[in-house]
Amino acid sequence: MQTKTLKLRIKDKHRTELDRQARQVNFVWNYINELSSRSIRERGVFLSAYDIHPYTKGAAKELGLHSQTLQCIASEYVTRRKQFKKRQLNWRKSGGTRRSLGWIPVNTAAATFKNGQVFFNGQYYGVWDSYGLSQYRFRTASFSEDARGRWYFNVVVTIQAKQSNGTTLVGIDLGCKDAATASNGTQLTNGEYHKLQQQLGVAQRARKKHRVKAIHAKIANRRKDNIHKFTRNLVNISGAIFVGNVKPLAMVKTNMAKSVLDAGWGSIKTILEYKCAHAGIVFAEINEAFSTQTCSCCGVIPDSSPKGRAGLGIRQWTCSECGAEHHRDINAALNIAAAGHRRLAEGIPLL
Repeated sequence: MQTKTLKLRIKDKHRTELDRQARQVNFVWNYINELSSRSIRERGVFLSAYDIHPYTKGAAKELGLHSQTLQCIASEYVTRRKQFKKRQLNWRKSGGTRRSLGWIPVNTAAATFKNGQVFFNGQYYGVWDSYGLSQYRFRTASFSEDARGRWYFNVVVTIQAKQSNGTTLVGIDLGCKDAATASNGTQLTNGEYHKLQQQLGVAQRARKKHRVKAIHAKIANRRKDNIHKFTRNLVNISGAIFVGNVKPLAMVKTNMAKSVLDAGWGSIKTILEYKCAHAGIVFAEINEAFSTQTCSCCGVIPDSSPKGRAGLGIRQWTCSECGAEHHRDINAALNIAAAGHRRLAEGIPLL
């Protein structure tokens, strides 16, 4: 059994009520923020979630929130305070140009699916149910708002993991021209941002804020859809997947930042990792050093291979040692797959 988070769009007719609850959530968060910071400043005591609960007890009915929502807010606050190692976190803003996006946490089993709708805090919320929610038992959940003011219901459910029947060993090379190239020749094209860049520029110059947000959302949705289709096809046919350990944070500081961010390397790795875990297949990141320069046939680094930034434009090359002809990215993916295969054969050494 595996856990999975399902995200469903909530119908816009519920936006007013969700906005109201989100403002109350922000109020409680800011109250806890002030309470915690005063306790640290005056007494030197870091309040736990259990310590915060008595201060918010009984306020749920007055604020129009679910009683367990207050507990979730306190727990989330303590978790983030520990994560960022701060005495005081940022305030949640309910208005203005820099307002915080709406968020309403839901505790385990506090929300249910009744009559084709999500039932929470005494109210029904219509959703576009593309997952068949009636077959799942809800665990923790939340309502969240995006930059366009649309609300979504995110719920954690338990699913039956399906073992993959694939036996292929696949290596993946991450790049800028093509976001990802698999050793079997499958490629994930890059450039969703560039396709709509002209429309985005027109909307920005006209100061049409809603249009700008819509275009950015379209870019993100297209990129996510392409990544999901690409990774699903690979997981269905593979027994092991290895990906190069390219570091996007270092690349975004160069003049290739726009292409790197558009490629979405982090999303590709994250989605591959959890899909491989659900399918029960091997997933690992491999050191990709010299994977582009090394010939996947003879295993040497010939003088004819592309090297450094000067060789970034070379897409096809011929090995001067064995005469094999290579596609730049497929050759790198084959080398990554070979490195992963050696790791499987050798195992993990004792530390």
